[in-house]
Amino acid sequence: MSTTLIQKQSTSQSQRGAEESPAVKWLLIGLAVAFCLVFLLLPLANVFVQAFSKGWRFYIAALSHPDSVAAIKLTLLVAAICVPLNVVFGLAAGWAVAKFEFRGKPLLITMIDLPFSVSPVVAGLMFVVLFGLQGFFGQWLDNHDVRIIFAIPGIVLATVFITFPFVARELIPVMQATGVEQEEAALTLGANGWQTFWKVTLPSVKWGLIYGIILCNARAMGEFGAVSVVSGHIAGQTNTMPLQVEKLYNEYNAAGAFAVASLLALLALFTLGIKTFLEWRQARDYRRAQAS
Repeated sequence: MSTTLIQKQSTSQSQRGAEESPAVKWLLIGLAVAFCLVFLLLPLANVFVQAFSKGWRFYIAALSHPDSVAAIKLTLLVAAICVPLNVVFGLAAGWAVAKFEFRGKPLLITMIDLPFSVSPVVAGLMFVVLFGLQGFFGQWLDNHDVRIIFAIPGIVLATVFITFPFVARELIPVMQATGVEQEEAALTLGANGWQTFWKVTLPSVKWGLIYGIILCNARAMGEFGAVSVVSGHIAGQTNTMPLQVEKLYNEYNAAGAFAVASLLALLALFTLGIKTFLEWRQARDYRRAQAS
């Protein structure tokens, strides 16, 4: 009886310890709101204010300029190439790390996390050292008329390097949480490897995969440092949208720079909206599953 009483007292004390006074609660909420307002919403609003500072006609003209159109197309092209490549790598890496034990597994995990710790500028410089004209493979590439640095292949390589952890890092914990019981049951019932992957593994990790794709796509479109090093800043050819923003701003065309930046911000907000919608869908499906 005394033990039960002690447990109840400790539980009530822990609950009281987790509760904050209304003043502290509203102070924390106010600080969070103020931080978001000052460092997130105001700069974002300022981008659109500056973009439309010279009117709609100038805004449309800035976006329809040939260099801006080329930058938009290149950004979308790079994202369209990098995201599928990262999906394939992320699925393979996530499956290997979560489902199997093998030598070098910690090293693979470290390699996956490497782009998080390496500066994008250093990553771009790494590709220049490898594939530039004075790099390790530069002479051979030049003799065979293959251009990587200051061309689209270099931009794709740099963007893939920067973005490849996102899909894998979203999938690994999800696959570890689901375990291997479902796959083993499918194999026991006669399914082959591909059937197990498409019918069992992929549906169980679809939300993690979708989140990884969204994050990877957002980073691919917004990458600046690594792309800046390998692109050569050739207007109309190797300038992505972030590089076009820098170019216009350095040319004292602030309204044009903000116009392109606003389009990039709209793409980011659209991506965030998709992510929020998917999280709502996931929570709704979970509540329905719990209710049933």
